[in-house]
Amino acid sequence: MKSYDYVNRDGFAPISWERFSELCREMVEELGRLNVGAVVGIARPGLFPATQIALSLRTELYPVRVTRRVNDVVAYAKPVWKVAVSPEVAGGVVAVVDEIADTGESLALVAEAVRQAGAERVVTATLACHSWATPQPDVCPLVTDSLVLWPWDQRVLFRNKWVAHPEYIKAAVDQGKKLPSGWCEADADAGLVPSS
Repeated sequence: MKSYDYVNRDGFAPISWERFSELCREMVEELGRLNVGAVVGIARPGLFPATQIALSLRTELYPVRVTRRVNDVVAYAKPVWKVAVSPEVAGGVVAVVDEIADTGESLALVAEAVRQAGAERVVTATLACHSWATPQPDVCPLVTDSLVLWPWDQRVLFRNKWVAHPEYIKAAVDQGKKLPSGWCEADADAGLVPSS
């Protein structure tokens, strides 16, 4: 499966802030059992769960940035490093956290960099993952082949208006489906879907 190929997703999986908190709690409990002593969060959206996990485990958070995007627009076919792994991860059990494992490439890339930086053990963790992600995360409370609609993307500022995320709207159009209730189907009709 190709990253951002939303036409092949199986509908939508909307996640509320409450559900986000539940998923984080599940991850924290599992990572606590694994004696995680530091968290590496993959910016940008991976910092939402990474921050919650680090706070709940009362441990350090080291952000990294590996992305295919520039200004929230897909610009690279493969993940590109923007912010490297801190050398302070050496010697301990480190959780590499992202919001989702889509193809699994970014998670694997960061996990390998954390190993190379000297971590004693690396545990990968995401809030959600798709069945085709390779490798699968070690910890993932939600496996779904739907397009996950994250609460932080419910409304974004686009052309000076608060709208549903244009990428979600385009995904709905590509799938020939409507976004779930509350995700502003009318925004598509208002011409707010960016051109491909």
